[in-house]
Amino acid sequence: MAGAEGVVVVRGGAKGFVQEVTAGRHHLVADEPVASGGTDRGPGPYELLMSALGSCMSMTIALYARTKKWPLEGVVIRLSHSRVYAKDCRDCVVRDDTLLDRIDTQVQLSGALTAEQEQKLMEVAHKCPVHRTLKSQIEIREVTGGAPS
Repeated sequence: MAGAEGVVVVRGGAKGFVQEVTAGRHHLVADEPVASGGTDRGPGPYELLMSALGSCMSMTIALYARTKKWPLEGVVIRLSHSRVYAKDCRDCVVRDDTLLDRIDTQVQLSGALTAEQEQKLMEVAHKCPVHRTLKSQIEIREVTGGAPS
């Protein structure tokens, strides 16, 4: 299973929070900050989630601009995660004391783009595959049949 395209394997011990992550042939470390009991050897789970979203948004913007031959020079995306009460969310369907996860994104484009091009790239950013996945209903299921290799 390790090394297979599209498969991520996470290994951790019973002590501490450090996790060794293998994604294909790439190796990463995830951890929690010292203030949360970790050793801060790597980004935390929510930072990795935001990294996935930000990377996908940036790649999607750049691909679209290249396809259109627009003069995009760079993309910077800042993301932050918070939890808010559903009753404080004006676009949310649920209105009660439930806490909802919120990811705020701030996109900065550089290059000699027109206002119309910038607007279109902002629209495209929110249509990236990871964004669509996070906004959809997600089924996470346990697959049995042996330990990951």
